[in-house]
Amino acid sequence: MFSFNPPKGFLSDKTILITGASDGIGKCCALHFANHGANLILLGRSTEKLEKIYDSIHLFNPDGIAIHPLDFAAASLSDYKQVAQSIEEKYDKLDGLIHSAGMLGARCPIEHYPVETWEQTLRVNTSAIFLLTKFLLPSMRRSDDARILLTSSSVGRDGRANWGAYAVSKFAVEGLMQILAKELEKTSNIKVNTLNPGGIRTNMRKAAYPAENPKSVPSPEILMPLYLYLFSKYSKGIHGESLNFKDFNPLTYTMK
Repeated sequence: MFSFNPPKGFLSDKTILITGASDGIGKCCALHFANHGANLILLGRSTEKLEKIYDSIHLFNPDGIAIHPLDFAAASLSDYKQVAQSIEEKYDKLDGLIHSAGMLGARCPIEHYPVETWEQTLRVNTSAIFLLTKFLLPSMRRSDDARILLTSSSVGRDGRANWGAYAVSKFAVEGLMQILAKELEKTSNIKVNTLNPGGIRTNMRKAAYPAENPKSVPSPEILMPLYLYLFSKYSKGIHGESLNFKDFNPLTYTMK
């Protein structure tokens, strides 16, 4: 299992935005990144949950957190522009963007897939990533060493029956990452990758596998050494990669 023990406060000069921060992997990232000194902008659908995370982090990092409730299923173009504008006004630059928000959608054959659910799933899992990234890129270009990490899935790399819009949206995420990586490679200091976290104990996992014993899958905590590593100076050579948590080995990339 990958391990990484960075010095305390190694992210103290970094400003990082995390989507889906009110729950699951996004919430776990927020707590761990804050613990290492990062300035955080947390996006999530639930104001109540974001406020609880804010209260927890504010105790030890009172000036390093901002929350922005936003429901990607209903967000307008102006909502995304407002997020970007507020960041432009408050911060000199944006050093990191973690796309953790997502929805499962329906689990059924394409023939029976609800059209409204299809469109909503693609809006949340794909269009939101495009829009948020598009409007935040100017802030990220001002960083000396920025990262964009998109959450992928095994079903977005090898199609699987009955995974419908969720799988299609993750295929799109992989394509978006590849295009961005090529566009930014020689024009910025931004590194872009996808990460397939594998089976993790989240509400989405519970919805996808309702009969599964939740104790049989690890909590998001297990992912945190890798997430922290991917936002450290040591991962600067990793760009345009489709990463898998279960088999990640940094030597694979340092040897390239």
